[in-house]
Amino acid sequence: MTGMLPESAASLETSYTVKMLAVVKQWDVASGCHTDNTDKYLVLLLSKSGMDAVVLYLCYRKRNTSFLSMFSLSIILADLVMVFFIASMLFLGPARYLGSLCFLMANASATYGALPLPIMCLGLLDYCIEDTSLGNQSALCKLLRNLVLTLLVWMLAVINPFGSVNSDLIEVDYNKETTLLVCVLEESTLLTYMILGLSTVVICTMLPFWSMIPQWMEKAEKLSDASEEQVNPSKILFTSTTVDVTQTGEDNYLEDNYLEETIQPCPPLWASLALCFGTFWMPYLAVSVACLICGFGVPSYITVNMLWLECTNSFLMGLVFWTKSNGQGPYSQLPEGVCLWHVYWHLSKGTGQQPLPMAVFNPSKRKTKTVLDV
Repeated sequence: MTGMLPESAASLETSYTVKMLAVVKQWDVASGCHTDNTDKYLVLLLSKSGMDAVVLYLCYRKRNTSFLSMFSLSIILADLVMVFFIASMLFLGPARYLGSLCFLMANASATYGALPLPIMCLGLLDYCIEDTSLGNQSALCKLLRNLVLTLLVWMLAVINPFGSVNSDLIEVDYNKETTLLVCVLEESTLLTYMILGLSTVVICTMLPFWSMIPQWMEKAEKLSDASEEQVNPSKILFTSTTVDVTQTGEDNYLEDNYLEETIQPCPPLWASLALCFGTFWMPYLAVSVACLICGFGVPSYITVNMLWLECTNSFLMGLVFWTKSNGQGPYSQLPEGVCLWHVYWHLSKGTGQQPLPMAVFNPSKRKTKTVLDV
């Protein structure tokens, strides 16, 4: 947990394992001074809650009745409950709350660590059945179904490690001058492997096409702009302008108002979707991998957050989209996400002939032609 607190004891040969030691209190034998880190844990949880709130706000228009959307709200609520309990402990006095603090953090790390696997399985199942009879239900039925599943996952995650977690404070002689009071916490190994795996897959997928990536991204941006103008025509002003063109220059004028028809070579669908995912989530994955390489152990109640959940959501949506769009048109049953899957499907097929904007010419053959931008 060196990445969490400077006084952390993760350097005591535990930073590379599932277990880690969180320093709750520290004594300096020579001076007799002691340091209580409870307020730092509170600030850490407040920072996580703030980050989750920002992610929720940015993705608010993409909220829906899916399981992962419902579970993201439950994580924010659980974080606020932890913040409330730790803030309440500060008013009890160190003699009374240190043991309770260790109990809360140890059980929270074990509980959050049990969440990733059922979250991914149920989230994938929810997207797979979207176009089946089970998925063709009313919004209220979906909401109730996902609410029950969310409560069930939390109940199993809380009950499973209960009683088997070591929540006792341990006194450690760090050196001759320093004594530490520590609490044993857990990392989520599944989450760690997932981040490393996703990063490796994205990098290995993009390496053979490295020289083409800038061109593909530029093309995808043009397709996205064209799609937005067609979906939101209010963004385009209805204007009438007079343009001087010659007969020989008329084709050039039309070309300027249309996207390029194809891009050669077109990326395969799997590479195109991997590029879509990596463009948005590679910064988050890179920071996470850097923390792992540097040995910054972080307990699971911090790493299981909204950023991870949205990244997982994008990965599962991309997987379902690729499976169901491989031999057909772009799959349209998925909820709106942060990744533009449909745009990158068109990129892989080379179907870029879309008006940007539509040009309607006066049928008169005079050199002066009236153009209506719609």
